[in-house]
Amino acid sequence: MELYSLTIHEAQALLTSGEISSVELTQAVLNRIDQVDGHIHAYLHLDREGALASAAQADQRRKAGERHALLGVPMAIKDTILTKDMPTTCGSRMLDGYLSPFDAGAVERLRNAGAVLLGKTNTDEFAMGSTTETSYFGASHNPWNLNYVPGGSSGGSAAALAADACIGALGSDTGGSIRQPASFCGVVGFKPTYGRVSRHGLVAFASSLDQIGALTKDVTDAALVYHTVAGYDDRDATSVDRPVEDCLGTLEAGLKGLRLGLPREYTGEGLQPEVGEAIQQALSVMQELGAELVPVSMPHTHYGLAAYYILATAEASANLSRLDGIRYGDAPQQATELWERYYASRSDGFGPEVKRRIMLGTYALSAGYYDAYYLKAQKVRTLIKQDYDQALKQCDVLVTPTTPSTAFKIGERVNDPLRMYLTDVFTLSMNMAGVCGISLPCGMVDGLPVGLQ
Repeated sequence: MELYSLTIHEAQALLTSGEISSVELTQAVLNRIDQVDGHIHAYLHLDREGALASAAQADQRRKAGERHALLGVPMAIKDTILTKDMPTTCGSRMLDGYLSPFDAGAVERLRNAGAVLLGKTNTDEFAMGSTTETSYFGASHNPWNLNYVPGGSSGGSAAALAADACIGALGSDTGGSIRQPASFCGVVGFKPTYGRVSRHGLVAFASSLDQIGALTKDVTDAALVYHTVAGYDDRDATSVDRPVEDCLGTLEAGLKGLRLGLPREYTGEGLQPEVGEAIQQALSVMQELGAELVPVSMPHTHYGLAAYYILATAEASANLSRLDGIRYGDAPQQATELWERYYASRSDGFGPEVKRRIMLGTYALSAGYYDAYYLKAQKVRTLIKQDYDQALKQCDVLVTPTTPSTAFKIGERVNDPLRMYLTDVFTLSMNMAGVCGISLPCGMVDGLPVGLQ
């Protein structure tokens, strides 16, 4: 087995036994990046020297008796998460070359654990997109078929992982941005419950929906990364002050007696038939392993997409107002008047999708429309949260497709925003309810992965 194809827990076993060093592992991954990233364009910035220096330091820490699941393991970071010694561009011209003076809370925890940070991965601009095509620096490609999208907005992290160009990765999820690319690329994508992982240092898209999570090669690795980055952070007002759950202790429990809720609203129209068949096959396997299938209803599901795109764009329009070409962002030298500077900076600095969402959000928050759109969407959000509360009284976990289809060709939906937004129809309600969600690979259709959520 090539070193770059190891999972986190496999790598850690070899590191602990002394069969390999972190420097050897990191060099193998860097060599793999050299082989494949010219094709998939997963990385926006690669810190080769810093990664090897961190790997050497991890080897010394291990010799001194230190132990941690991520010690010496090469990890990739989505470029919406601040890193002190690397650029954070959010896939936007607006922040091209921006260097943060501090690390995000999750990055701090990775560094403290001794993880090796390889670099920053591509993302839809300010995480606004479902394919990584809105990145100012160009689209990423799906390793299973380079003509297809890897998903988004954490598409760079998912593509890097699927191509063995990292051992694990961090992404962020506002409406499915970890789980959807995980589904398209055939890896595991875990969005924790809102408030469990610090948002300190995550460049905000929609603050009440955003959450940092893990993209990994298997579920054990997802638990290991979650245990590392989760926990209370007083710099994040929404961080929950409670002990981190022992996910690892339940991984071997099996499915016997587990009640799997099947929401009837997540099947039927819009679901690619082959994806539905793959989900049914996975459910049959789960039944054979002792799980019980329980039909449930989540009646307000159909309103989720519309409500989400009102709430998310409203929050985005507020959050991105700080990018004015003065404190942050591109500062056009030819502009002399204040409003001229605002206009030039935001016109040139933002791409079409970001502008579209800012305008949608500003409209929804404007006088005369606030009650009709934003306030009504908040009420729908409450109803969706109640749907989850009621459904989870009847079952232990809800099972749905992650996406309505497998990955599609690059450019196929870029000029059809509504069709593009429908890509996240099965994932976004979990962000609105604040609950956790995970996408697992569950089959292949015409050489492309299918995800089960």
